[in-house]
This record gives sequence, structure tokens and C-alpha cells, in this order.
Amino acid sequence: MIVILLIFLCAPWLVLSNTSEEEIGEFFKSGHTNNWAVLVDTSRFWFNYRHVANVLSIYRSVKRLGIPDSHIILMVADDMACNPRNPRPATVFNNANQHINVYGDDVEVDYRGYEVTVENFIRVLTGRLPPSTPRSKHLLSDERSNILVYMTGHGGDGFLKFQDAEEVSNVELADAFEQMWQKRRYHELFFMVDTCQAQSMFQRFYSPNILAVASSHVGEDSLSHHVDPALGVYVIDRYTFYALEFLEKAKPGSKKTMGQFLKVCPKYQCISTVAVRTDLFQRDPNQVLLTDFFGSVRNVEILLNTLALPNITLTSDTCSKSSCGNEEVSSRSLKYADQFPMPV
Repeated sequence: MIVILLIFLCAPWLVLSNTSEEEIGEFFKSGHTNNWAVLVDTSRFWFNYRHVANVLSIYRSVKRLGIPDSHIILMVADDMACNPRNPRPATVFNNANQHINVYGDDVEVDYRGYEVTVENFIRVLTGRLPPSTPRSKHLLSDERSNILVYMTGHGGDGFLKFQDAEEVSNVELADAFEQMWQKRRYHELFFMVDTCQAQSMFQRFYSPNILAVASSHVGEDSLSHHVDPALGVYVIDRYTFYALEFLEKAKPGSKKTMGQFLKVCPKYQCISTVAVRTDLFQRDPNQVLLTDFFGSVRNVEILLNTLALPNITLTSDTCSKSSCGNEEVSSRSLKYADQFPMPV
């Protein structure tokens, strides 16, 4: 008896005759095959240090839970690690104890500084980037992708500021998500925002399969957690602090659910009131694993039966180098494409 380890997500073309559709449905409870994260800090200037720490902390957590850098779009509006006011260059901390440098030595920032604009953010979501944009800056999701979108910065009723120079409105964001749905760019989407009056950012959503949480209701401010005296600024916001406290207890194979996560930071901790929207989401959050959005866990099943896979490498109308005999082989020479083609 041969034991075959079959990874469905890496080999979807294999068809099992002995596996019923019901068993497959049970195996893929979530319906997604890959995970992506779009993590956005929209604030500049040293006094907004906490917003950079917020996004880098979430970045560190999703990487630890299994989402690789190739599936993370990280947008950081200011480089706090290299700011002249930083007494500890090349570091960003989310706690006054300075226990963990969330900037670390393996951070891959895709959009930084003045690249973090409303236009670039919307283009990333909708896949409308210029052809010259590097592949690493693209959100290459599909209809089987679960996407985490995390945003932090300064906001108000119906908008979130970018760079203190422009704003993205809740209508623009809702329309961007609708474009994503129409273009089959996500299976399920979890929207998480930590800003003042954050609830207003998801009130206009109308696309299916979106679960959303916000750090404050309309009319409420989202507050910072604590100051680092050595830096002279707040280092993290309250909601993100308690969300991270929850995430740090989770492991890649954790059975913690999104329902539990949505209860993070009650009012006596956050001071503001956390807002949740579930009406667009088809599943019960209490039955959705935390790692469906914050991790990238591959489903694996061990089969005890032998699979006969036909050899389709060679067919009658194809040949290899050794079997072609005297078949004519193209003599056309190959060359590298010109990097700077000259005009004709």
C-alpha cells in the first residue's frame, strides 16, 4: 500500500475518482485557496509614529501566521526607522519596553513615502497599475483569494486622510471593493480599520462576502495606548494593541475564530466602541477560522489508496531530443530583448 500525500491547493488538476463531492466540500470548508494582505499606513510625520508601528505590527503577525511577503502589499507613508528624531535608528517599536523591533531586518515595503497615495491604493486593489509596475507591487489575487485589508491613520466621518494632503472616501473604497468583486479578485475580504470615526469607512459597502471591523463608532475618536518616554511619542493605538495581543496567542494551526477576534477590545479597554459589520458576509464568523484571513494554512489530506496517473508527457505528435531522430529542428538563433530599444 502506497501512502500518497496529496496537496490539493498545489495540484488542483488531480481528480480523485474515489472522493465524493461531499468529502471535497467538507475538506475545503472556507472555499479559498490562497491568502493576501494589503496593509496601509496613511500618516506621515514623527508624531504619527504609532501608525507606522500599527501597520508593521500587523505585518509581523500575518507573516508569522504564514502569509509570505510575496502575498503582502505593505504601504508605509513615512520611514520612522530612518527619521532623524529616532534615537534608535533602523528600529520601530510598538511597546515602551522596546522588546520587539517590528521593523526588523526582513521588512519588504512595497510602497513608501510619497508612493502611498489614494490613487496607488485604489489601483492596487482594482489591478489597474501601469504595465511598468514591478510584479511585487501587484495584488495578484483571484476568485479563490481571501484578502485582509488593514488601514490605519487619521480619519473622520466618511474619509481617511493620506499624507495629510488627500483623502479616500468611504464611497470610493466601497466602489473599489465592488470592482474587485466584479473582476473576481477575491473570494472573501476582511476589512479592518483603526482610525477616528472608523465605522463610517464601511457603512457604504455593498459587495458580497465582506466582513468588517472598525476601532470606533461614528462620532468617536480612536485613542492611543501608551507613550514611550525615550521616543517622546505614542507607540501604538489601543485597538491595534489589543488585536495584536489576541493574534500573538494564535499559531498557524490555531482553531481561534473570527467571531472571537471581533470581540477584541471591549469599551473598557478601547474607550471607543468597536464596530462590526457582518450582513454582507455569508458565513457565521464564529465558524470562520482566524487563519482564513490572518494566515495561509494549506489543507493537506493523506490518502491510503493508490492513484494511477497517466503519463501524458509524450504523445504521438511530440518528440524529445533523443526520439526525434532526423526531425528538422529550427535553426533560428535566440537573443536577449533590447532593454532600451532604439526608435525605427
